Amino acid sequence: MKKIILLFIIIQTLGTETSVAQTSENAKKLLDEVSKTISKYENFTFDFSYVLENRQENIRQETNGSITVSEDKYKLNYLGAEQLFDGQKTYTIVPENQEITISTPEEGEDFGINPTKLLNFYKSGYDYQWDIKQNVLGRSIQFIKLIPSEEKQDVKYLLLGIDVVKKSIYRLIEIGSNGTKTTLTLSNESINVVLKDDFFTFNTKKYPDFYINK
Repeated sequence: MKKIILLFIIIQTLGTETSVAQTSENAKKLLDEVSKTISKYENFTFDFSYVLENRQENIRQETNGSITVSEDKYKLNYLGAEQLFDGQKTYTIVPENQEITISTPEEGEDFGINPTKLLNFYKSGYDYQWDIKQNVLGRSIQFIKLIPSEEKQDVKYLLLGIDVVKKSIYRLIEIGSNGTKTTLTLSNESINVVLKDDFFTFNTKKYPDFYINK
């Protein structure tokens, strides 16, 4: 879940005017182009796959989910749970347990982080470098390498793959210090979809038998 939130941080950051030191000119130019594209969105939704691999430990896990984003609000479906952030509070709904947890962004951990609170951390935490370009099923994907500028014992670097034609984010790869590789791939992206007025509103009447943990 941290990788999904990190991706959201990157999306939110690209939607603002940024100036990052020690960034290669090519990487900065492409990020600016993506920024201009994303800043025009009223909302967007996409599916994603999340793969965790560690060949030394013979581990491979794959999960899927979907997310809808509008400014700082979002609705995330992942691992059988739904998380809703209405701009003020986070609602984590777990149907299997018939339980709902309501928290403020400061209280959340991992699945409950409010991405907008971490923008400053992200801007000062990484340097950008131009990396490889790949052809993925006919799509031209340019990767930008994000290197932690501060000591992060669990992360060596990140690779952010950008579709150079659509100017959209395609993939996020994290290489861990322990040899673990996690890959988050976006698909089925839709832009400026019609959402109900209460799409990001939590309604307790929909969950009459759920235990609410505040």
